[in-house]
Amino acid sequence: MSLSVESDIQASIRAAYPFSVDKFRLAGPDGLTTPWYGLFRSDTCEAIGGGSVTDRYTPHETDDVIALTDAASEAFGGVAEVKCGFDDGHFLIAQPSKAQRMEVFNGDTVWPRLVISAPYGGSGSFRASVSYYRDLCQNLAMMRQVAGASVVIRHTNSLRRKMDELIRTFQGLTGAWNNMQRVIQMMENRQVNMVEFLRAVYGEPDRASARSVNHHRNRTEAIFRRLYSERVRVGRGDPVPGEWQVSAWEAYNAVQGYVQHDSNRRGRPSQIDRIILAASDPAVLRAESLALSV
Repeated sequence: MSLSVESDIQASIRAAYPFSVDKFRLAGPDGLTTPWYGLFRSDTCEAIGGGSVTDRYTPHETDDVIALTDAASEAFGGVAEVKCGFDDGHFLIAQPSKAQRMEVFNGDTVWPRLVISAPYGGSGSFRASVSYYRDLCQNLAMMRQVAGASVVIRHTNSLRRKMDELIRTFQGLTGAWNNMQRVIQMMENRQVNMVEFLRAVYGEPDRASARSVNHHRNRTEAIFRRLYSERVRVGRGDPVPGEWQVSAWEAYNAVQGYVQHDSNRRGRPSQIDRIILAASDPAVLRAESLALSV
């Protein structure tokens, strides 16, 4: 990565996180001193992390997140762009500048993305994962069952001092994209019945509840519209009437795409928030397991 690109990436990360997360002792009734501490955003005073921490806990800083991104850049031959989010911690999606394009089917292409998650509190660790971006539906999916697709990085103070170790850790992910391509091709080569696939993912609605029936029908129709639209765009043709035989790759992406782009969410979640929510959605996880097991 050139110095100018590196500087731009670092500047965009700093601009995305113009605040710190600070640790303050928590008080009991009448100001009673406690052994517990809370984490709070400096700009909004919002509580972060979902629970208390001990006096030994050191919140990571934006410079630590930049160190993670720099290490990823060294390992992957450069990072061309980052997208930043925040959900009880930093969440970044990095686009390698020398990304390897894979064509799954005629015009159905995917590219690697590197996802870095740096939460506060909890496990006290960071996670880096290789994911894919699919041009056809603008999905960004983090598959959980691909060998070597993620690594855990211990949460320590001042990661900049551990750059050599970080770079070696990220280099362990460089082969994961090859594994993911093999998994994707395997899914493409397997056929599933889309009706049965959705039944296995979502089950049957509660027939006694009109709301449950309507929600189930609307969701099913939205997923089928997405599936059909994608088939038309790459020239796969219409499925055999009444059979709906499609590749496991198509079936998985129809569910993942619906959850990421179309499912109702509280508030007005950003694009990156929707990616975060879809990554841990139970339906997406079941769809991945099914697509790999048929």
